[in-house]
Amino acid sequence: MPPGIATPTPVPTLELVQVSDTHLLAEAQGALLGLETRDSLHYVVELIRQTRPHLDLVLATGDLSQDGSVASYEHLRRQLGPLAAPMRWCPGNHDEREAMQQVAADTQLLAPVTDLGNWRIIVLDSQAPGEVSGYLAPTQLQLLEQALAEAPDRYALICMHHHPVAVGSRWMDDIGLRNAEALFEVLDRHPQVRALVWGHVHQEFDQKRKGARLLASPSTCVQFEPGQENFQLAMKAPGYRWLQLHADGQLDTGVLRVTGIEFSIDQNPEGY
Repeated sequence: MPPGIATPTPVPTLELVQVSDTHLLAEAQGALLGLETRDSLHYVVELIRQTRPHLDLVLATGDLSQDGSVASYEHLRRQLGPLAAPMRWCPGNHDEREAMQQVAADTQLLAPVTDLGNWRIIVLDSQAPGEVSGYLAPTQLQLLEQALAEAPDRYALICMHHHPVAVGSRWMDDIGLRNAEALFEVLDRHPQVRALVWGHVHQEFDQKRKGARLLASPSTCVQFEPGQENFQLAMKAPGYRWLQLHADGQLDTGVLRVTGIEFSIDQNPEGY
């Protein structure tokens, strides 16, 4: 480095975690398919604290509540609070927008665009009111187009609830994102997109499409068995996804699950 020219300050790697499908209820002992969801989330949060002590952002990608109650979202804020990092939420098919907005008032929890280091994180709302499947409204596609067009020099991570590609389970693929083609038309115009992450499927998924990672994550409560024609739960522990976003646009990621804890579940799909 020639004299008189300052050494550039390196941009640190960003540390993110994704928690998804927490399915909290107003009742403290509220359960989904026999599993108390506040209890299972507690163990996942403790695992995150042990394994990712320094976080830049927490992504909560939908089905945050099972009953859509204000109390469930208030508890989510409290339970994720010990992670001591900014949070971003998006709704899933089980969520109630008005209750989320009430709890998120005067915060950045529902902010759709966040710039961190060399990256832009864009959170989309794929909820289709009254439906289990997802849909990105024209306003959401416009938001995505604008957010990407305004920052071509920032790498992009896109987050939402519903899966835009088949994950190999017929019953789940029937209730994914209905207008995935419109989503990919936008993404394909912007080569800075490095990854797309979602929830909804309660299982791990990792593929590549045109240089971008396509990532699904386990639930913090019950898990779905991959590759099934019909609803079936997996006897796997709750977990979360970690993401490292590097300054050069590279991304490292993986899934960690709770260990040493026994969970009992009810295989009856009517409980979901």
